[in-house]
Amino acid sequence: MAPSVAPTEVFKPDTGEKDTTDRPWLVLVWNDPINLMSYVTFVFQKVFGYSLEKATALMLDVHHKGRAVVSSGSREKAEIDVFRLHEHGLWATMQKDE
Repeated sequence: MAPSVAPTEVFKPDTGEKDTTDRPWLVLVWNDPINLMSYVTFVFQKVFGYSLEKATALMLDVHHKGRAVVSSGSREKAEIDVFRLHEHGLWATMQKDE
């Protein structure tokens, strides 16, 4: 019996759909009337280990623009980040990067 030879190239048909498996998830923090700006800055430093400067810049984005992307990564990481932000009383959501 002759050994079979595997093809060297695999044909992948073009279905017109984008491959979205490698797009990261974004974690957004939204502005709210409850938390002080200093507290939001503190939470960003505590949860993400950001420097005072980066945490302040993100807090100002939340304050002036209404939201800021504070982290990105796998779905599991985003879920954990949102949970931790909720534990600190911040309004956070996650979405697939566009």
